[in-house]
Amino acid sequence: MDIKLTNGKKTITRSKVQYEANINHFTKRGFTPLDKVKKEIKKTTLKEVTDKVVQFKPKKKKTRKKKWNN
Repeated sequence: MDIKLTNGKKTITRSKVQYEANINHFTKRGFTPLDKVKKEIKKTTLKEVTDKVVQFKPKKKKTRKKKWNN
């Protein structure tokens, strides 16, 4: 029987025997069984997104001295 493990980014499949033999190895690297990890999908509204948007300041224009032609 296979078991799926995830660390948040990556999902791997290993046999149950291999997982139980090396459980400390997998937990050190952050892998946990997929059924224990529940992802909550949160719906956001447009207002929440627009509140978090950062407004950029306009860049300052650099002034240069004009060269004199002699």
